Amino acid sequence: MPTLAADRPRNLTVTRVYTAPVELVWKAWTDPELVKRWWGPDYFTAPECRMDFREGGVTVVAMQAPEGPASYSTWTYRKIVPLQEIEYVQAMSDAAGQPVDPTTLGLPPDFPLQTRTVVTFRTRGDQWTEMTVTEYDFTAEGQMYEFAIVGLHQVVDKLGAVLKNP
Repeated sequence: MPTLAADRPRNLTVTRVYTAPVELVWKAWTDPELVKRWWGPDYFTAPECRMDFREGGVTVVAMQAPEGPASYSTWTYRKIVPLQEIEYVQAMSDAAGQPVDPTTLGLPPDFPLQTRTVVTFRTRGDQWTEMTVTEYDFTAEGQMYEFAIVGLHQVVDKLGAVLKNP
């Protein structure tokens, strides 16, 4: 039986062009103090970021709504090409970086256990950088895909604001 389009996983891609050199946009992803300034959707803070930025390394990053406890996730790096590409797998975790099933945190059943993420950086002249973030294999139907669209747009916009005042 053929697979219907609605049954196939979806990818989410967001591209931004920043008025910033590629070195600064790269640093926003590799400096934990900068990550803490942009990680999470609007109105969320990122109170913690412990980074082991190398292939096979793991970053543990927290985000926190204005009211409520922090939630943690890991970024496990698969591929790093300096100033060009970062590939990692996102997953919910506890504060120590141990995996946590998202449903135990009250998240919907279509929240992915892992999300493969690829960030690419392209120089566009001396002071322009095109950054593309792709999150792979969302369930085709479900509210988490819709939340991910909004959240990813907000995150890359917050990153843009950080780049204006690093």
